[in-house]
Amino acid sequence: MKKALWVYFTITLFLVLSCSKKGVSPGPPPPPVYSPPVVTSAFAKGADISWVTQMESSGVKFYDKTGKQQDLFALMKSLGVNSIRLRAWVNPSDGWCNTADLVAKALRAKNAGMKILVDFHYSDSWADPGKQPKPAAWVALDFPTLVTTLHDYTVSVMNALKTNGITPDWVQVGNETDDGMLWEDGRASTHMANFAALVEAGYQAVKSVSSTTKVIVHVSNGFNNGLFRYLFDGLKTNNAHWDIIGMSLYPSTTNYTTLDTQCLANINDLVSRYNTPVMLVEVGMDASDPTNSRAFLADIITKVNSVAGSNGQGVFYWEPEAYNNGYGLGAFDSSGKPTIALDAFGN
Repeated sequence: MKKALWVYFTITLFLVLSCSKKGVSPGPPPPPVYSPPVVTSAFAKGADISWVTQMESSGVKFYDKTGKQQDLFALMKSLGVNSIRLRAWVNPSDGWCNTADLVAKALRAKNAGMKILVDFHYSDSWADPGKQPKPAAWVALDFPTLVTTLHDYTVSVMNALKTNGITPDWVQVGNETDDGMLWEDGRASTHMANFAALVEAGYQAVKSVSSTTKVIVHVSNGFNNGLFRYLFDGLKTNNAHWDIIGMSLYPSTTNYTTLDTQCLANINDLVSRYNTPVMLVEVGMDASDPTNSRAFLADIITKVNSVAGSNGQGVFYWEPEAYNNGYGLGAFDSSGKPTIALDAFGN
């Protein structure tokens, strides 16, 4: 009986070991851990989340990757974002992005321990390469009065922030000013000297309230060296000042490697030509392809950070949280959670 039990045990053990040796799999290996780009401590890993208060007012909520509801500012910080960009409109019809709304969001960014970039559109609504409309209250002003009004408005917004204990790290005087701003008076292609005067008025207004705040002039299509040379040569010739050149870059999932390379070449040329640092204040990609979006964001962060002398100073994703309003270049999914695209910011 004992011999039979021993034979049974031996056969069973042999079969178990044989199955193990034949490679009965314990399951698939875990996916590799993603490694975000390593950047300098001063590098701005930013996001423009200017829609946040308007979205919240309509009941929109935001969630971390586990599905836990979170305040958007805290959520962005947990994802590695250290800087927040906020647009400023003069007198928007619905109130969003006016001075009071700007201050409310800036306070939240400050309380979250974030750096702040204020983006003056000098309009009541969107200003971009295809349109630069004057605020309604400024339309009838002659040009000298327009310059003074822009200066005084900039000072008033800066003082509203200062009263609330907020000193912006950066301020844009104009948004995507490829052909100037405050058309037609400030259209660069026909009135470059006027555009330069408006930029200078904004620059001096910012510095009169905060000498440490860096002033940005912002142009779209960061891969287009000819556009940047044209505009900044014109500003320099007409004695305008700026501290940082700002860029936008919105490639597709198929051409981002080409445009990123062209953008880096442009940055290096501008740093050399104007002795001025550069920052990408707007980037974005198709929200439906987060894998390529992450690859793009990691690539452009790496390239901007590589600029010699720390002259590539940061990258801001434009409205990554926008998942409910038809904007297709965000970085949150339809359930209000961040996609892997933002993993490129790292923590």
